[in-house]
Amino acid sequence: MATQPHLLVDDGDLTDRVLIPGDPGRVDRIAGHCDEHETIAENREYKVVNATYEGQELTICSTGIGCPSAAIAVEELANVGVENFIRVGTTGALQSDIEIGDMIVATGAAKNEGTSKRYEAVEYPAVPDYDVLSALVDSAEANDEEVHVGPIASDDAYYAESDEAVEDWEAAGLLSVEMEAAAVFSLARRKGLRAGAICTVDGNLVEGTQKGTDTEDDELPDKAKNNVGRAIDIALEATTQL
Repeated sequence: MATQPHLLVDDGDLTDRVLIPGDPGRVDRIAGHCDEHETIAENREYKVVNATYEGQELTICSTGIGCPSAAIAVEELANVGVENFIRVGTTGALQSDIEIGDMIVATGAAKNEGTSKRYEAVEYPAVPDYDVLSALVDSAEANDEEVHVGPIASDDAYYAESDEAVEDWEAAGLLSVEMEAAAVFSLARRKGLRAGAICTVDGNLVEGTQKGTDTEDDELPDKAKNNVGRAIDIALEATTQL
């Protein structure tokens, strides 16, 4: 098989399980929680690292922002033998009782995006694999961490999330909104692969504390920044169960 055109990896370069943050910088942060790590490729928004955690070999690959670039990552990772995907990201809360720094394990993602619609009808569910979902919840419990577990939304237009949309999502009981999970879940399901997601809350759209409104120089508030590390630990522990 030819080298993948965006990730610049070949068959046999990677492991069968991958953590997929959006931010390339978070690849290095995840690698820092591992015992050993080696950069395999870096191109555009994609940085690919192989690592070892508690004797388990795994891969870390950034996806960039949004479902289109996330879908490219999933497609090319699948092409070279990856079978298990865990998104480790950030998300904006849609319920008033969810605070900045809380963690959410997604049980499904509403398809408020266009990428998955090029693969299948909107009625087909974007849901995680049960084993990955269970591994994330079990790992959180083993680490004595509280996580919210429930449905989220994936949206394409960060700066067009209107008050009406937020109110509708809140009324529907969706826990938060992010920009990648629906495509990751849908593609993994279609390919017979396994995917899940754990995200750290970086703002609350219902309370008017969107990301960036209470920070000066950093993208994330301190509590979210600190708890991303705790979500990383949960995700890494989950990979040892898959």
